[in-house]
Amino acid sequence: MTLVEAITLGIVQGLTEFLPVSSTAHLRIVPALLGWEDPGAAYSAVIQCGTLAAVCVAMRGDIASLLRGFFKGIATGLPWGSPESRVSLLILLGTLPIVVVGFALRKLIKGEARRLEVVIGALVAATVLMAVAEIVIRLRQRRGPTGRHGLDGIGLADGLGMGLAQVLALVPGTSRSGVTISSGMLGGLDRQTAARFSFLLSLPAVAAAGLLEAWQERNAIFGSTEAITMAAAGTLAAAVVGYGAIRWLLAMLGSHTLWPFIIYRLVLATILAWSLAAGWVPAVG
Repeated sequence: MTLVEAITLGIVQGLTEFLPVSSTAHLRIVPALLGWEDPGAAYSAVIQCGTLAAVCVAMRGDIASLLRGFFKGIATGLPWGSPESRVSLLILLGTLPIVVVGFALRKLIKGEARRLEVVIGALVAATVLMAVAEIVIRLRQRRGPTGRHGLDGIGLADGLGMGLAQVLALVPGTSRSGVTISSGMLGGLDRQTAARFSFLLSLPAVAAAGLLEAWQERNAIFGSTEAITMAAAGTLAAAVVGYGAIRWLLAMLGSHTLWPFIIYRLVLATILAWSLAAGWVPAVG
């Protein structure tokens, strides 16, 4: 991997981790279209640490508030006593499904799940979910309410539903933010609140995946000065671009829908299917 490749993939990771277009799909697609080697699930997970840092900085106010609420709830023996404590517990609860499934299917996720046929199928399936969510919220708006706003409106069903939806993000092409935001919208949250909780919900899973992969693949990723440089460059690029993507998406969802992303995903799936059928890109990296 060259420095240009590392920085390019970091930019792709930072931009697509939070926009509902699937970062893992783009990290699989971009190298294929440019004739580069697939960076692999391990490198993808490591540069996710950059987007983890981006969430921590962009949402530091929410994170600090949730941490205070969590420890106060534990200290007082009322872990469900405040909205902040409740939401922090829901994040932990919503993380359990992806941890269990991710560990059980880790070989499949690193292997066959990265085939372009799988990526294309996941792109289409998750796009359908996003379209359904937008249709439902449009029908809801006709009746008056636009959805629950603010983290204090998040309940147990939201945490469980978005946590289960997050499991689908293990398949490249799905989009963690896409399926979790859509799930939150279907559960009655407005777009901005669903996005905020989606980003916060990603923190434990992204941190666990990145640190675990970094440890397991430490010899390959950190075995030389060049490898360390590539990992650092990709991670830094992901952090900077990811921060901008978070701030933009949260502002954008205050007055816009997911339809631009839905259209983009369908066009991308069509182009990929055409390219794969024509033999322009390989099914595997």
